[in-house]
Amino acid sequence: MPLPLHWPRDLTQAREEQSRLARRVSLADRRGPVRVVAGVDVHYRGGKARAAATLLSFPGLELLSTATAVREAPFPYISGYLNFREAPAALAALEALSQKPHLLLADGQGIAHPRGLGLACHLGVLSGLMTIGVAKSRLVGRYKEPCQERGEWSPLFLQDRLVGAVLRTRAGVKPLFVSPGHRVSLPTAIELTMACTGRFRQPEPLRAAHRLAASL
Repeated sequence: MPLPLHWPRDLTQAREEQSRLARRVSLADRRGPVRVVAGVDVHYRGGKARAAATLLSFPGLELLSTATAVREAPFPYISGYLNFREAPAALAALEALSQKPHLLLADGQGIAHPRGLGLACHLGVLSGLMTIGVAKSRLVGRYKEPCQERGEWSPLFLQDRLVGAVLRTRAGVKPLFVSPGHRVSLPTAIELTMACTGRFRQPEPLRAAHRLAASL
């Protein structure tokens, strides 16, 4: 997926672009059969964004292929605008996968974002993929701690808007922050995140992407 010709270079342009793209986010389920699922994660070293994408079978979660991309970060580090640093490398890695996934899990936020456009939304809108944000920590919102059993969750609210779920993917372990990215509702995002999660806290596509990105 090629980047837009005019990638934002300053905060004003980035804020305007986030607002424009946020209006294109769909929270309606547009879900056909899910047979392959991708995960994408981005690390930084030496001033460059190093992205890894993994492709797994679904629901078997067997690793099918991987791809990586290293790009200069085209935007400064500003909280709430990390999409503009991470998206170029992430999109390049996704483009290099052996086939297009039916579902993408992104290590980051979906609509649980100050302007409703976390990395998962950004990647989803630009790629057209059904995308879910699965973050290890909260960026915005308020919530009550979910029960300790696997699969329990509590709602994440930004002001009075439901923007995600605080999901316990493993009993007695810190929850993850799940929010819709694009072409998916919150209930479906929770269901698919759990279906992609095995014995560990993170879903398997993201675990594999994290390990690969950290090795680049």
